[in-house]
Amino acid sequence: MRKLTCLFALGFLLFNNTLRANEPEKVTSTEEVSETTAKKERIKQVTKDDDYEKFRFGGYGEMVAKFMNYGTNRFYGGVDNSDHRNTIAIPRFVLAFDYKFNSKWILGAEIEFEAGGVGIETELENSENGEYETDMEKGGEVALEQFHITRLIHSAFNVRAGHLIVPMGLTNAHHEPINFFGTSRPEGETTIIPSTWHETGLEFFGSFGKGYARFDYQAMIVAGLNADGFGRDNWVADGKQGLFEQDNFTSPAYVARLDYKGVPGLRVGAAFYYCNDVTANADKNYKYSSVGRSSVKIYSADAQYKNKYVTARGNIIYGDLENSSKISKVTLSNNSNYYHGAMRNVAKNALCYGLEAGLNLSAFFSQKKCPVIYPYARYEYYNPQEEAEGSATMEKRCQVSKWTAGVNWFALPNLVVKTDYTTRHIGTNKVFGSTKYNNENEFAIGIAYVGWFTKR
Repeated sequence: MRKLTCLFALGFLLFNNTLRANEPEKVTSTEEVSETTAKKERIKQVTKDDDYEKFRFGGYGEMVAKFMNYGTNRFYGGVDNSDHRNTIAIPRFVLAFDYKFNSKWILGAEIEFEAGGVGIETELENSENGEYETDMEKGGEVALEQFHITRLIHSAFNVRAGHLIVPMGLTNAHHEPINFFGTSRPEGETTIIPSTWHETGLEFFGSFGKGYARFDYQAMIVAGLNADGFGRDNWVADGKQGLFEQDNFTSPAYVARLDYKGVPGLRVGAAFYYCNDVTANADKNYKYSSVGRSSVKIYSADAQYKNKYVTARGNIIYGDLENSSKISKVTLSNNSNYYHGAMRNVAKNALCYGLEAGLNLSAFFSQKKCPVIYPYARYEYYNPQEEAEGSATMEKRCQVSKWTAGVNWFALPNLVVKTDYTTRHIGTNKVFGSTKYNNENEFAIGIAYVGWFTKR
């Protein structure tokens, strides 16, 4: 309880980055697609929402209820995973804080309470032959998602050091709940890479160009992925570090991202992630002595277009893991947080892509009090077992084609009520493919907010 109290207090003293495009986007504003706004953005050094003088405090949160016709484990038994169950949860409650020491030095932090609480404490006791010791206090997690100090130098070049968001994919860079339509974050991205992905390191960022040739860039050196977390169901997503007090920096990762923002309402981005040897970052790297150097490369591209009538987003992520078959043969302790049992079977390649579009009904009516309602649809394909290395067998039940349709009601510009219906087709890459596995269907309803509570 003492740890929870301290962390909660820290959340009120520290908070969010928002010096970049991680800031929530106001979906109802037509100014964001106007040339006037574009000119204002060009003269700002760091962000489009740098509207505070000394500090600001706020955050975001989500609540979701789901009603499902499938069980908790589609890999258990045969092809029949039919079951009916309901869940209700608070996926995340986040507190954020920005503080300007002066016009050049800025502190930003973000602390997340996930699934309602704290947590599991794990220690690696090297004095006891490397045994894991786990103290279970309560389900859930408290995580310092961001904590960094920024030095503003020039609009084209700035430096940030600390715990940073890794901007791979569409959702990590824009993870607040009003920046995607679904009651849950896009499933493909959150399956094959970490979400929200945050690592400790150094970042260089800035903007360059003008008019229709405006760009933002990021270049980062951060703690690399840990091969212990790689597995069949989530590829490298569980390889994010942070389990222990210190991250392994033996083989750091290099990240680069470029966003084009020259056309009002349009953002097109691409990113690349490279870690030279993920086995060097393992808790007990001697277990991988027979594997050899194993690099991870991840490529992503995404785009968003918004005007007062329509919002459309799309993304694709492709990953490649060297020596995946050898990594799969390394067994881990069954009391570790990475235990995969007999089903580690990590793939060489993983893939996901998706597209969503929503229509703003209120834009078609002249009445000022017409509610802001977005009916939307989203298609996703993802497979953490897209391609094997050598003769390894890939699990077809990891291959998912998913349709979601629903409605977002923006009761306030930064408060949204969501409802949607989802159907997953298992073992196929077809839009409406038929396989021997049962489809998974669910209905969900949720509410989410984003906002700054106070600023000065």
